[in-house]
Amino acid sequence: MASTINKVRPMGAHHQPLCTRTHQIASVFLVVSTFFFTRLFDHSFAPCNLSADQFRTSQDLTQGPVSWPERGYGSLLSLKIYVYDEEEIDGLKALMYGRDGKITANACLKGQWGTQVKIHKLLLQSRFRTGKKEDADLFFVPSYVKCVRMMGGLTDKEINQIYVKVLTQMPYFRLSGGRNHIFVFPSGAGAHLFKSWATYINRSIILTPEGDRTDKRDTSAFNTWKDIIIPGNVDDGMTKASNTMVQPLSLSKRKYLANYLGRAQGKLGRLKLIELSKQYPKKLECPELKFTGPDKLGRKEYFEHLGNAKFCLAPRGESSWTLRFYESYFVECIPIILSDQAELPFQNVIDYSQISIKWPSSRIGPQLLEYLESISDEDIGAMLARGRQVRCLWVYASESSPCSAMRGIMWELQRKVRQFHQSAETFWLHNGSMINRDLVEFSKWTVPVPLP
Repeated sequence: MASTINKVRPMGAHHQPLCTRTHQIASVFLVVSTFFFTRLFDHSFAPCNLSADQFRTSQDLTQGPVSWPERGYGSLLSLKIYVYDEEEIDGLKALMYGRDGKITANACLKGQWGTQVKIHKLLLQSRFRTGKKEDADLFFVPSYVKCVRMMGGLTDKEINQIYVKVLTQMPYFRLSGGRNHIFVFPSGAGAHLFKSWATYINRSIILTPEGDRTDKRDTSAFNTWKDIIIPGNVDDGMTKASNTMVQPLSLSKRKYLANYLGRAQGKLGRLKLIELSKQYPKKLECPELKFTGPDKLGRKEYFEHLGNAKFCLAPRGESSWTLRFYESYFVECIPIILSDQAELPFQNVIDYSQISIKWPSSRIGPQLLEYLESISDEDIGAMLARGRQVRCLWVYASESSPCSAMRGIMWELQRKVRQFHQSAETFWLHNGSMINRDLVEFSKWTVPVPLP
């Protein structure tokens, strides 16, 4: 029969070999290989809306942009954030512009408290923002309270009273006990700016550069499980991708081994550095900074001084965090952390031992300078190169940027999203209805609502 079929095959047809087991195995291998390489190229050339959220894991900081580790929730951002409007809650405008409404957002953009304004404005523009509370994973409470307090817009007592008043107007805060609400406290005082934080927002997500504030109080407001360390607010003139205020000097042209630019403020570590600079004036620069008068150091001059040393010393001041740590990366100076309790942001993706040095604050002295002198320019250059890879995470730009502080914050917030929120004062029924202690369904709650 086979020979008959072969005889009637059309002219010009090629002879087809029999399908052997070897051919079958090769076919399966071809299908698997095609699937694998298709997936590989799909990830490599993903559409823009995905490529912004998916990066390869960067164990070695020299291997390209920092990326969210492929563990836990992975690198795909998927969250919805509701931003409270200043008009929808009585008292919220006072926390942003003072009791008289005379303080502007622009006036609060600079200085260490600028992150309160920048994060708020960037969230208003974020693609993760939602206008529906019922769809939100997280809720952002805008406040410029640090700036408002410093500019005399509110007293400590007023801040406390207004925060409590604002919270009682938020049913969703009551529903979760505040667990899905985000607050920014941008200074060394952290959440202590709100005196009653421990009563009302101790379960909320706090964004702050300050990880320890136990030196003057009985307890720290920072909790490593729920809160997020954010970078300090570096001057915008230094964080631009091009045309920065000051360009880094080559290592061979730097006048000093190390420097400390800041006030003593009676702090032991800072006083030790000033004394050390008197013993070794050619190695360590510690000028007395003037913030007023004819000898005031301008921002440009400040960064020029900062970049004129190979190492920038960052001792603690009133609290453990210091803006100098972040500033040093933009003049390409290796930061030396002299603050034992300092917490650093985005430790999921950054190995700080590769881009900075942490030295015991109790050992500030000649031994520190001897150690720094022993480090070769080659090693310094390698650390600076790695620092250049990650300093984009100190820049408050949109989370749509491949690398920014907001992208890092979004990564961290993604890990805080919960499917379910439980409060000691909320209850639920068999059909999923949420009720309060009086058996009133959530949709019927009226303000003011009792606080947790």
